[in-house]
Formats: sequence, structure tokens, C-alpha cells
Amino acid sequence: QVQLVESGGGLVQAGNSLRLSCAASGRTFSTYAIGWFRQAPGKEREFVAAITRSSGTTYYSDSVKGRFTISRDNAKSTVYLQMNSLKPEETAVYYCAAGWIATADVTRYDYWGQGTQVTVSS
Repeated sequence: QVQLVESGGGLVQAGNSLRLSCAASGRTFSTYAIGWFRQAPGKEREFVAAITRSSGTTYYSDSVKGRFTISRDNAKSTVYLQMNSLKPEETAVYYCAAGWIATADVTRYDYWGQGTQVTVSS
């Protein structure tokens, strides 16, 4: 098992940046792919980015490609999501999740964090 804790959310003006962190407990962190998802009020949880266990491959939704960067430090059991040029419509609770493969499919992840709120003001 792995426990995930997100941090780094907050209030930011449109066009600015935030870096989210997803810290994991457990010695098996490096065996999991990690995904970032977000959920706005009244909307379904949507895929943002994912990274494979070895950091060899990353995946992004079309809406964030070129602005967001996912990375991981297995020695620190942490995954990061660098978010640049944020937009008001990206206001949401951001979640990280662990699973066996890096995928946009929310159902393929077994463990989830509690989420961190990101609010982008216009």
C-alpha cells in the first residue's frame, strides 16, 4: 500500500505559477505510476498528467500540454506538478493517484490523496 499527501495548492492570479507536490509513504513508491487529476465543483474528475514508474514517459491532457510539467524524485518519494500560465477555469481540487500504469483512465488508479485546492483568480 501507499499513502499520498498533496500540498502546494493555494490562491494565484491568472498567468502565474504553482508547484504541487505529492508525497508518498511506503517503500514501494518507485513501483507505482503516478497521475494528477483535478475536479471542479459540479464536474467530473479529469486527467491532468501522469508519469511512469521510471520517469521515462510522461503524459498530459491536451489542455495543459506545454504549460504543466510532471516529474518525480523516487529518492524522496515525491511527484511534482509544475503549473505555469494558470487559467481561472483551472480552479479545482487537484489529486494525485498511484497505480500500476500511467494512464488517463481514472479507474486504473488504486490509491488517492485527499486533494489540494487550487484557485486561479482573474
